[in-house]
Amino acid sequence: MLKLKTHSARRWTPTLVATLIAASVVLSVSMGVRQSLGLFLTPVAVGTGISVASFGLVIAFQNLVWGISQPAIGAIADRYGGLVVVLVGSILLAGGLFMMTLGSETALYVGGGLVIGIAVAATSHGVLVGIISRQATDDLRNLSVSILASAGALGTFLIAPSAQALLNRFSWETSLLILAVLAFSMVTFAPLLRDQSSTGETAFAERPDALAAIRRACSHPGFVIMTLAFFACGFQLTFVATHLPNYVAICGLPPSVGASAIALIGLFNAFGTYFAGKLGEVYGHKLVLAGIYALRTLAIAVYASLPASQESTLIFGAAMGLLWLSVIAPVSNLLHSMFGSTNFGTLFGIMFFSHQVGAFLGAYVGGLSFDVTSDYTVAWLSLVFVGALAAAMQYKMNETPQKPRAA
Repeated sequence: MLKLKTHSARRWTPTLVATLIAASVVLSVSMGVRQSLGLFLTPVAVGTGISVASFGLVIAFQNLVWGISQPAIGAIADRYGGLVVVLVGSILLAGGLFMMTLGSETALYVGGGLVIGIAVAATSHGVLVGIISRQATDDLRNLSVSILASAGALGTFLIAPSAQALLNRFSWETSLLILAVLAFSMVTFAPLLRDQSSTGETAFAERPDALAAIRRACSHPGFVIMTLAFFACGFQLTFVATHLPNYVAICGLPPSVGASAIALIGLFNAFGTYFAGKLGEVYGHKLVLAGIYALRTLAIAVYASLPASQESTLIFGAAMGLLWLSVIAPVSNLLHSMFGSTNFGTLFGIMFFSHQVGAFLGAYVGGLSFDVTSDYTVAWLSLVFVGALAAAMQYKMNETPQKPRAA
């Protein structure tokens, strides 16, 4: 046992540790800022006169742009490394937040939708998990990805209540400017994101080939199933992140409850993501992934069927946090085991496009449901339906590895 621990400890190279820390900080800021945008729904709607559905459409458009751009940005990171990608993404995220402060509907769509969508694609899991997967050795890959996703989740726990505190003290425009400065600070960590293989070489053993990798993956039934199930993940999570603050408000609860619930999502997400990776090593990543979809859908069904209170909302936030981004570890491990890490960014991007189509509909259907019916009943029922379907599909997934053919 002692020998095994010593062997693993030698694998934690200074480069891997520095890269993991930098990637965790970038992911924390990127996800924390993005997840906090739902808190601005009511202030922006009141300040600009746009409808709830219009703001929901901005967030929906942002998620769609994120999904559309993720395969291309992932392919660029696969071939050229993550340093430049994250550097540009940090600048774009700050610029998009600044554009939102202009207040016009056009500025909201361009800044909050188009620019932030591309920025998040460049500073989130599709790029950062790929960097860590290639740099970590086989015995540390699952643990490294779990640590990255867990540490990244803490950003929501810290930034969401901070954003609400800013809104309580300043205007929504000033609050967004402060978040823009925070987003720009990510540029200081970009130089640490050096994309190396676990052998220390910057060149990959297999040359990245995005189109060939996509063709191989789309012929794999398991990849197709996992991609379709990922739709439900985006649909559920984006609805909650965007509309939960407004839902608790129309239920008569103070805004701090919605902010606290989102903060709890971030806190418990750190634990849930880590333990999902560990459970995957014991029970298999496919079963863990199916279980996450099933339990998340059950939590949504129970919360939506009960009268909303401060206690039930906070419990719901904690439960959703345990199951929030816990999909990242099993998804990335399944993807790596089936296809390797050389084209990880590209293939994760293809899957994530499905996720973001779901996210687009989750944000927009939520706002449309509220504007048409004055409540969220239709949206809650939709979340339960697609979640149950995803859990069933994921349970039947074929996870047989399909290694790239030799050149």
